[in-house]
Amino acid sequence: MEKYDLIVVGMGPSSIFLAYELIQKNQAKKVLLIEEGKRVEDRFCPIEQTGKCIKCKPFCNITSGFSGAGAFSDGKLSLYNPEDDDIYVGGNLHEYIGVPKTKELIDYADNIYLKFGADKKLEGVQYKDEIKAIKDKAKKEGINLINIPIRHLGTEKSHEIYGRIEKYLEEHGINMMFSTIVEDIIIEAGKIKGVKIKNANKVAENVELESIYGDKVVIAVGRKGANWLTELCEKHGIATKPGTVDIGIRYELPDSIMEDVNKYMYEGKFIGRPEPFRDKVRTFCQNPSGFVANEVYDNNLTLVNGHSYKDKKSTNTNLAILVSHNFTYPFNKPIDYGRNVAKNLNELGAGNIVVQRLGDIYRGKRTWENELKENSVVPTLKTAVPGDITFALGYRTMTNILKFIRALDKVIEGFANPDNLLYGPEIKFYSNKVEVDNNFETNIKGLYCIGDGGGMTRGLMMASCSGIELARILTKSCF
Repeated sequence: MEKYDLIVVGMGPSSIFLAYELIQKNQAKKVLLIEEGKRVEDRFCPIEQTGKCIKCKPFCNITSGFSGAGAFSDGKLSLYNPEDDDIYVGGNLHEYIGVPKTKELIDYADNIYLKFGADKKLEGVQYKDEIKAIKDKAKKEGINLINIPIRHLGTEKSHEIYGRIEKYLEEHGINMMFSTIVEDIIIEAGKIKGVKIKNANKVAENVELESIYGDKVVIAVGRKGANWLTELCEKHGIATKPGTVDIGIRYELPDSIMEDVNKYMYEGKFIGRPEPFRDKVRTFCQNPSGFVANEVYDNNLTLVNGHSYKDKKSTNTNLAILVSHNFTYPFNKPIDYGRNVAKNLNELGAGNIVVQRLGDIYRGKRTWENELKENSVVPTLKTAVPGDITFALGYRTMTNILKFIRALDKVIEGFANPDNLLYGPEIKFYSNKVEVDNNFETNIKGLYCIGDGGGMTRGLMMASCSGIELARILTKSCF
């Protein structure tokens, strides 16, 4: 039986950049990447042909497969300003390795994306004075605007770029196993020994698991695998800390309202802490002239997201408004909480995303189909069902979102227009944060964790950086 030097669970950005860097270090001879989804060239969403989400089996092509959700995301790479003394976007990687090294990794990863075809244009670097004026205006309303350079790949271009990376990895000897579920890991005497797998097409069947052995195992499952990782940690005593779940909505409004933000920054990252709860509320994943989309997770849980293409354009901007929720005692299961919110909203929409006009929320009523047809903001997600998201989103979350919208309306005129649309649920799942040392190793010897799923990073760039750094760490140890 063949034994690998390294087995990596998941093929999102953290995983594939780990593999890329191992190739550069001539350490990629016996490396295996395992993914439950398909190759990037085999991934497509049939919703444009069918007019509705058909809940692809065994897994949603939007969330699973080579490059993870990154292949279908709007593809924004968040960089940094040279004068920044901290890393403001993308998680907590810098807390493990320091700000200077994180900046170096961002530059390095950015050049890799450029090598494989990313757009050379940087957003958010040209209009310094205009951006400062918006930032000062936001500050008066208790909102912080974070502006960093952004490289926009584009949804369709992301697919192409990751396709080239997939081909590069294969040509340089990386072993990749698709449509394969990692059911469990093998631990003996506190040390990792390998993984147990089965065919993803037999996910519902009770089949004998196959064991694959490796000296080291990396868990790089992304947000899609957060629930799986939580269960794995509980089963094997892998040390974790209580994590965060971000719950909110996808907000859609005319490009004309967001014109200045779109032009000057492409994506404005606004952060506030509205009274009375003082929870962190933020905008995320802004898509100028974009399209609202849905994606399906385990157990047919349907969540909303947003895309922005390089070539195909709408007349609307969409962005997420997310509220961070943390739980400790006696309840410390943020993923379960978020799943229950999503499940309730899915039931209200008969398995679909629910959409509601902002003005109807203010009036205390649901949105009806005939009202949506006459609305000045035309929804770009045609499968969304008009209804009332306040039935399921929760008082605290809803209060935070509405107060944040009102505050931001004083910064961006028209942001609280009654015809603007709220889609739900938008939820960002992160596993309870896996406790790792500065080498990203867990309390199980030889078991490592990187990327979004383990709570270390958030987004394409930082996930990619975590993979590169782990490759360098492993190379030093001569694995």
